[in-house]
Amino acid sequence: MNLEPQIVVAGHICVDIIPAFGDTYVPLEALLRPGRLTNVGPAVLSTGGAVSNTGLALHRLGVPVQLMGKIGDDLFGRAIQDVLRRHDPALADGMIVGADPSSYTLVINPPGIDRIFLHCPGANDTFSAADVPLAQVARARIFHFGYPPLMRRMYLDGGAEVVKLLAPVKALGVTTSLDMAQPDPDAEPGRVDWLHLLQQVLPFVDVFTPSLDETLYMLDRPRFDAQPAGQPRGIDGQTLRTMADRLLAMGAAIVALKLGDQGLYLRTTGDAARLAACGRLTFDPQTWCGRELLTPCFRAAVAGTTGAGDCTTAGLLTALLHGLSPVQTLVMGVGVGGCSVESPDAASGVPPWDAVRARIAGGWPRHPLSVQLDGWRSIDGAVWCGPDDPGS
Repeated sequence: MNLEPQIVVAGHICVDIIPAFGDTYVPLEALLRPGRLTNVGPAVLSTGGAVSNTGLALHRLGVPVQLMGKIGDDLFGRAIQDVLRRHDPALADGMIVGADPSSYTLVINPPGIDRIFLHCPGANDTFSAADVPLAQVARARIFHFGYPPLMRRMYLDGGAEVVKLLAPVKALGVTTSLDMAQPDPDAEPGRVDWLHLLQQVLPFVDVFTPSLDETLYMLDRPRFDAQPAGQPRGIDGQTLRTMADRLLAMGAAIVALKLGDQGLYLRTTGDAARLAACGRLTFDPQTWCGRELLTPCFRAAVAGTTGAGDCTTAGLLTALLHGLSPVQTLVMGVGVGGCSVESPDAASGVPPWDAVRARIAGGWPRHPLSVQLDGWRSIDGAVWCGPDDPGS
């Protein structure tokens, strides 16, 4: 990689082991019945986690990127390095090899049900702010970090280590971006006060890209727990606005809530001074202040949804690098995410940036709107504006 990195992606990285399932629906209770042997197809072995998923998607989109993650001196660690080197030898240079075992995830993704992850955090649990060389980050325009809920050092002490990482990065004038993951409610991350952690961390985050489920878990646990497992979550505009406005009030400038197969929601601060403080990215306040937008997903031949949210984040960040409008940024986010699900792993389905734009411009069909949006208006039948959105 000869170009200076435009984006540094740091944080969680692992090996994803993804067995291939056929098209026949098998109930979850049958699939996981004790003593049952279930025939599956060949396994895809790929890298996973925010560093790999978002980082490799950015690389495939043509963005000069540097990756920073922590792995072990073991079989999985070498597999991670090999996969990264196949994309570009320089992508493996930022891996820190330590004594702790490498992280891995077994991704169970049969048709007709949501994914199940069996995850070992490994070396990610010891990742710290000291593992990120600020002199290298200072060359970039954006620093993206994920996932604190899967990194023990990062979620302890109210997120003090995340603040220790992001505050100096923001002081360098680099735009900061943060993504989350779903905490395991039955393990130590499930006992973390996530509201308190976000209150400490979000003043140092310019772009925040969690899923709606992660946001509900952290801000409204009773509502999250009330949703039956495996059932699609009913989503409405008021819920999205309430959650996003709470995140903006904590300090974030731009919030993008990923809604799975129901689309992507964008909410921005109405404070022009906060937008102006977003580091090396510049935002026209007349275009970006107080925006509220939503778009459904594009139709795709789904081969797997692993990493789709991370690739959506890659699309958003690339659009921001290119200085696109909020509407264009939203659309490119779901466009890159839509491409990613056409491959079993996270990033292999992501084509170059211009190919994504051409596919959208060529009339790529979308799913119909499935979110209840009372009082919203449609721009073009594909993007909806909130009741108080100043755009047209």
